[in-house]
Amino acid sequence: MDSISCIRKPIVAELEEFKVLFDDSLSSSNALLNSVIAHIRQRNGKMMRPMLVLLTARLYGEVLPSTLHAAVSLELLHTASLVHDDVVDESTERRGQLSVNAAFNNKVAILVGDYLLATSLMHAELTKNHDIIQAVAALGQDLSEGELLQLSNVSSLNFSEEVYFDVIRKKTAALFAACTKTAAFSVGADEGRIELARLLGEYIGICFQIKDDIFDYFDSKEIGKPTGNDMLEGKLTLPALYALNTVGDEKAQEVAVKVKKGTATAEEIAGLVAFTKANGGIDYALRVMDEYRRKAIALIGGMGDSDVCGALKAYVNYVVDREK
Repeated sequence: MDSISCIRKPIVAELEEFKVLFDDSLSSSNALLNSVIAHIRQRNGKMMRPMLVLLTARLYGEVLPSTLHAAVSLELLHTASLVHDDVVDESTERRGQLSVNAAFNNKVAILVGDYLLATSLMHAELTKNHDIIQAVAALGQDLSEGELLQLSNVSSLNFSEEVYFDVIRKKTAALFAACTKTAAFSVGADEGRIELARLLGEYIGICFQIKDDIFDYFDSKEIGKPTGNDMLEGKLTLPALYALNTVGDEKAQEVAVKVKKGTATAEEIAGLVAFTKANGGIDYALRVMDEYRRKAIALIGGMGDSDVCGALKAYVNYVVDREK
């Protein structure tokens, strides 16, 4: 059995219920909106975040209507943030296809992102659970703060791992933590279990982002972005930060400053990517990611030995071992 099948096995019926509710949430009589939504859905994601919501709920109880509405709310908020991020970053691709702003235009992308966000809030309200509504609202703040922190860090000439982790906790880990936390809220888990769930989501999210950042150092059409794309957008991620801070190479640091200022050439970026690989940046990022994997697996191990726990462990391993 492949990893995704193993992850889905305990929640097959619940996942179908989610799909129906999610599809219904995106139905509209507006032709342009339907065209954009159809474009977004061509990516056919694996529904990693909804699966995490459903698995966490099953870990602590049964999937309820409030669980499904929470899963839809978070997936819509996540999608809205990606549409808006592509406008902010002036990205033309998202996972191997044209971004919404490239396929349509910035105005359409912003308006559709706003529509998805509003629909997300409607589903949060449908949970009738104040804690879930508050968690979704807090996530919206975290995602925006993460983007702003990342933008402000571009103008900083420091190569700080601490700032890097602050950004990914807001931009990525907060989303996965919201998935596990809202799931726990939806089934009435106690405070201790809610915190364990939140922590598990955070560890998974950190793994997810580090893996995505590692992808940027290798050229692959399947991943959907060219090598060095993060640097092209002024971002220095964990592998480069480690190499820059460990080796102290003046030329590499000069290029890194140019990356942050947005003045580095394609040739200079390629050189910094090569420098990062040659000086242990990828190996270091892999070690850090594996440390968070072990922490996540240890948390799950303390939650029991059910099929759901096995699926959650498979989930963590998939996030770390995936190839795109």
